[in-house]
Amino acid sequence: MRRLFLALCAAATGLALSAGTATAAAPTEFGTEWHDPITAGPPVATPRTTSCTVTVAETEFRDYTPYKSTYTPPERCGDRWNKVVLRLDGAVAGRQFDRLGYLRIGGIEVLRTSTPEPSPKGITWHVEKDVTRYAPALRTRQPVEMLIGNLVNETYTGAIKVKATLTFYKAEGRVKPARTPDRVLTLDGAQKTGQAYEGALTVPRNSERVVAEVYATGSGGGCEEFWYLAAPESAPYSCKAKDGPNREVRVSVDGRLAGIAAPYPTVWTGGWSNPFLWYVIPGPRAFDVRPVEYDLTPFAGQLNDGKPHRISVTVAGVPEGQSGWDTPVNVLVWQDAKASVVTGAVTRYQEGAPRGTADYRPGDRHRVEADAAHALTVSGYLKTSHGRVDTTVTRRLAATSLHRWKDGEATDGLRARWTDDETVTVAGRGPATVNTAHRVYSMEGVTTVDPDNRLNTVLTMGDQADLRTARAGKQLTWSRLDDTYTGNASYIQNVPREQRHATGVSRERYRLLGPGACYDRTLASVQGELTEDSRRC
Repeated sequence: MRRLFLALCAAATGLALSAGTATAAAPTEFGTEWHDPITAGPPVATPRTTSCTVTVAETEFRDYTPYKSTYTPPERCGDRWNKVVLRLDGAVAGRQFDRLGYLRIGGIEVLRTSTPEPSPKGITWHVEKDVTRYAPALRTRQPVEMLIGNLVNETYTGAIKVKATLTFYKAEGRVKPARTPDRVLTLDGAQKTGQAYEGALTVPRNSERVVAEVYATGSGGGCEEFWYLAAPESAPYSCKAKDGPNREVRVSVDGRLAGIAAPYPTVWTGGWSNPFLWYVIPGPRAFDVRPVEYDLTPFAGQLNDGKPHRISVTVAGVPEGQSGWDTPVNVLVWQDAKASVVTGAVTRYQEGAPRGTADYRPGDRHRVEADAAHALTVSGYLKTSHGRVDTTVTRRLAATSLHRWKDGEATDGLRARWTDDETVTVAGRGPATVNTAHRVYSMEGVTTVDPDNRLNTVLTMGDQADLRTARAGKQLTWSRLDDTYTGNASYIQNVPREQRHATGVSRERYRLLGPGACYDRTLASVQGELTEDSRRC
């Protein structure tokens, strides 16, 4: 991941040197057409080597029938690649809601995405993702399944057309093969049981690193799509939960808690009751949902016995029986090439008692103050071909929010902040390596409806991450991400499109910094026109 970041920033620096600004005259209100959706994030950096492109899906979604086909590896690019890039091109016209979708190859979730809402004449959009980590599963023929659940009828006329390709960049000359996991696994017999998504995992007996990734998404148009607004059961609010808005994605191994994480508060392109916020610039991660990662290496000794082990994912805080969360799981495994069996055990397990409160105070403006925290530390050792290796994973979560609304929810506001701090220490021969990650997610916004039924939304979202690696007290590398979205949009509700008199401004600044490298791009839109596209560092 660190090498990927440095390569990406090196490519991005060239863009920054030739930064320019695109402007367009802004209309006084939204028309029936607007700029195609665009995001400020960087393209995937790729080498100048031989490349091969394979189409894995090309279809149109009109209902909830999955698309199925077979993936065949490229013939001219070998089976050891420096980079593998997934590209999704979509098009939709007419009227349609935002829809959630996935793409799986060999059962492995390689993309979780959502769609923009279209104009009458239609829009196109593009998603690009580095999927090099899934290369081990792409070396052989695999079944493909893709679904963007949709409904097309006399009212919702937009059929969603998509084409997904994989481009393989060959390792040749001085360009070396990427370092990837040796295996990418899924859970056998995976299914949702009650509030848990669980299945059996059998890893190779010489596994020396195990990482689970969970594509956790609250969705479906129900309350869990807006889980961060949930109020206690005593509060007069439309979405209720015993623990209010406190949510946490948990992974268990054989019934024992093995990993905790804060979910990102993704807002889809119809979110906060105001699609005019998102027509041109979607919220962070809306088109490319990033999985939550859990380093399960302390449990590798337990998993390496050759037997299947039960892996379970739950979202704490969801009311019993309430739907709305998807949590598919991939497991990445690195193996010891010089040992057939690697043994070990968990040596330390320390869980802090989860803390979660949601205090409701009635009044002219109802008020819920929520607070949550949880910590988990697990250590384990492995006897590998290169000696004993001890791994300690510590994760600390915290969340605070203030939710205020008036009767009838005509005024509804939130200020919230989530932190997810992780430290992974690996000690073997020589000095220990310490990897730290400090993640901060934030949201502040308010929606109001005036007496003329005009809805207005003001919203700011933040996605920040600070990653560092050190050895023997010396920092080896670092990276810093800051993706900030701001928007303000309004329209008249419950009238035909041409009578909405909608206005909206939005802005996204995406910054990715590292040693000697920089990517910094800003987008802005007014009434559906792109008014700024600038790069600087």
